Amino acid sequence: MKAGVVHAREDIRYEEIEKPKATAGHVLIKVKYTGICGSDIPRVNGNACHFFPNVLGHEFSGVVEEIGEGVTSLKPGDRVAGVPLVPCMKCEDCQKGNYSLCKHYSFIGSREFGSFAEYVAVPEKNAVKFDDSVSFEQGAFFEPATVALHGLLRVPYEGGKTVAILGGGTIGMFTAQWAKIFGAKEVVIFDIAKERLDMGMRLGATAGINTKDADFMEQAMALTGGRGFDYVYETAGNTITMKMAFELAANKANVCFIGTPTKELTFTVAEWENINRKEFNLTGSWMSYSAPFPGKEWDLAAHYFKTGDLKFDDSFIFRKMPLSQIADAFEMYKTPGTVKGKILIDSEK
Repeated sequence: MKAGVVHAREDIRYEEIEKPKATAGHVLIKVKYTGICGSDIPRVNGNACHFFPNVLGHEFSGVVEEIGEGVTSLKPGDRVAGVPLVPCMKCEDCQKGNYSLCKHYSFIGSREFGSFAEYVAVPEKNAVKFDDSVSFEQGAFFEPATVALHGLLRVPYEGGKTVAILGGGTIGMFTAQWAKIFGAKEVVIFDIAKERLDMGMRLGATAGINTKDADFMEQAMALTGGRGFDYVYETAGNTITMKMAFELAANKANVCFIGTPTKELTFTVAEWENINRKEFNLTGSWMSYSAPFPGKEWDLAAHYFKTGDLKFDDSFIFRKMPLSQIADAFEMYKTPGTVKGKILIDSEK
């Protein structure tokens, strides 16, 4: 089969490799689309790849081609989304259902060959079936959608309250939608790009605030009667928005950092003192899994994509590119600001 194979830093090639097999307990998936994740970029353009040669790709959709011995929940022809984490199922964290925290895991698309290929073989539980009404493009967005839901539920979330979403990227847009699905009274998206704020409104946010505005904090507080927000979700991993979360939080709020930081982060005494004076709860979120594996995050993504309550906006996708042009796709990321949205790799072209 054809695949995009990483041989070294800045060296990803479209070439022929051996097609995987549906061994016992596994399924062979004919890949449709794979999204380029932010974590893939340093694996190709930086030094984050675990071994060479390697086939990346973990945000994918496709059709079950073959099933291995013992597989009962799937059949050839099923439309599926890929679940990339392969936990050990034996360690203390796995035994408690905290699969994201497993220290002995494998991962499809980094530690074992992934979906930047025509076919990928995965364990039976690593393929989630979705309805015919859900597009393969949506199927490639299950992973980010589940990351957003896992983050939302990392705190004791209740409906009827106010929610701030810091960062209007893909994860932010899905987090905002999950907040509305589970009954938020107000969902406000904060970003510096008008087009993202506009998209947030299309997807159901009650307001959007441009943090370039000199009075954005006054605008935010006016929406909450001066209280601040009951829930604050940081989705950008940006130093500015991580500090902003502390300011926007109401007394006794819940704050969750879903975004992954990329730089050192320091707080002034006054900034950090917010956590004391407001007595808010601060936590983080990692990946998207719960018991029974892969978890309610994945079941609910399939359900709400089917019902249409979890909306999919065309502007989520920056460009679709054939697998044969995968090197060109990664080249685009070398110029900051070029890629606005997700690049989907089409394995059938």
